[in-house]
Amino acid sequence: MTVGSDRPRFVDRRVRVLGKPVDGAFPRRAPEAERGSVLRVTVVGEEVLHRPCQDVVDFGTPELTRLIDDMFATMYVAEGVGLAANQVGVDLRLFVYDIPDTSGVRHVGHIANPVVEDIPAPERRLADGMEGCLSVPGPFMTVARPDRAVVHGQDMHGEPLTLEGTDFFARCLQHETDHLNGRLYIDRLSARDRKAALREMAERREEIFAARAARAEALKDMSH
Repeated sequence: MTVGSDRPRFVDRRVRVLGKPVDGAFPRRAPEAERGSVLRVTVVGEEVLHRPCQDVVDFGTPELTRLIDDMFATMYVAEGVGLAANQVGVDLRLFVYDIPDTSGVRHVGHIANPVVEDIPAPERRLADGMEGCLSVPGPFMTVARPDRAVVHGQDMHGEPLTLEGTDFFARCLQHETDHLNGRLYIDRLSARDRKAALREMAERREEIFAARAARAEALKDMSH
C-alpha cells in the first residue's frame, strides 16, 4: 500500500518454486510427489519430534532426492501444506512446503538447514492465526507469530537459499523450522489450550489416520 495512491498494487501471481517465479502452468502436485512413496507420519510424543534435528551435510545424493520426493508424496496424502523430515522419522534439518499466501500466490519447494532471521523489534508485528499439524492430527488452535519471515538455508544441492514470506507462508516457514528445532505448535499454547488440543487429537486421530490410508491406497491404484 502506498500513501497518496489509490491504484491497485500489482501482484505477480506466478507460482514460486524455491522462491523464484515460474512461467507457464505448474502441476497441482509438485513433480517430486509423483516419484515419491508415502511414509508414516510421526505423532506427538515420539522422541524424534522433541529434539533438535541434525544438519544436512550430504547434498546432491540420491538418498536426499528420494527423501524430498517421499516427503512431498506424504504431505499431499496427509493434506498438509508443509512437512518436516522428523515428521517422517528422519533426523535431518529439512522441510518441504506447498502453500498459497494471502495474495493467492502459491509457494512450493524445500529447504535444508533453515534458520529464521531475527526481525528487529520495531519492525516485528505479531499476528494471530489458526495452525494445525500433521503430527497432532485433528485440532487447529490460535498461535501468535510474526507476520513476516525470512529463512536462510540451502537447497538439495547445497546452494544458498533464502525464502521470504508474509502471512500464511510466513507462518508455514516458522512452523516447519520450529519442528526441526524440536518444537511443535502446541508447545506455544497455554497449558489449557495444549490440553484441549491433545484431547481433540485423541478423539479424532483414528478417523484421520484411516482417511490418510484410504487416500494413499487410492493414489496407489491410480498409479497402476
